Amino acid sequence: MIEAIGLTKKYGGKPAVDNLSFTVRPGIVTGFLGPNGSGKSTTMRMILGLTRPDSGTILVNGVPFSQHSNPLGALGASIDAKSGHPGRTAFRHLQAIATTIGIGTARIRTVLDMVGLSDVADRRIGGFSLGMSQRLGVATALLADPANVMFDEPINGLDPDGILWMRNLVKKLAAEGRGVLLSSHLMSEMAVTADHVVVIGRGRLIADEAISSLIHRGKSRGVLLRTPRGDELGQLVRSAGGQMSSGPDESLRVDGMTAAELGDLAAVHRIPLHELIPVRASLEEAFMELTADSVTFSGR
Repeated sequence: MIEAIGLTKKYGGKPAVDNLSFTVRPGIVTGFLGPNGSGKSTTMRMILGLTRPDSGTILVNGVPFSQHSNPLGALGASIDAKSGHPGRTAFRHLQAIATTIGIGTARIRTVLDMVGLSDVADRRIGGFSLGMSQRLGVATALLADPANVMFDEPINGLDPDGILWMRNLVKKLAAEGRGVLLSSHLMSEMAVTADHVVVIGRGRLIADEAISSLIHRGKSRGVLLRTPRGDELGQLVRSAGGQMSSGPDESLRVDGMTAAELGDLAAVHRIPLHELIPVRASLEEAFMELTADSVTFSGR
């Protein structure tokens, strides 16, 4: 478990993170979302002790990260895919870290195999692609078999197979009982990977809830339906103040009415409905609505 309690960090007198609190619980994947400049990277660095908060507390399994006798066993992290020395091989990179915490060669070989880098273990990492570097960062994070993991944009540079591998790995780590904090700008991927989301904007907490709840909070995008009496229902919809148009795959779309209102209207007039589907916002749309007032960098 990772607990951030009242974190505040200022640069030049302005808060990058402002009284931020959230918890990463074991057994689930927690997505960490926010626009560019929202304070995500600063928060992740504070969790690792790389940046000191001006106020607030960070606990990893109930203890500050720096006070763990085996910190890499408490929290494994990958926040910079290109952080390794370019002259070292993948194996030597991991070995240098493993030596400091008493981990042997067998575990190095195991994590290299887990991330699919066994065949390039003796290649210098300066020649690695971004995707390969991401995999090495994951191997580094998992080296001490940590109770919690934290990944910042881990699918950048991965091909479709790599993205699927990363998604399955993250879910597997959570299923094993670990706390998982995952930052990504790819909302479509976050929607199928995360169970819970923490959303921040300009350093402040905006949302901390199940991902299904966040999506449900997004504005309705209309209702899709199928009926053999579309013209008749269309007239009734317009009389009720709604609008009907063509939807995908020969369905009909109604805006300005809820699914319940449409169902009641059709029932009163004995119009059969073969399908009635509320169209809700996607995670990306819900995120954009939620953070509209928190975007620091935007184009006009």
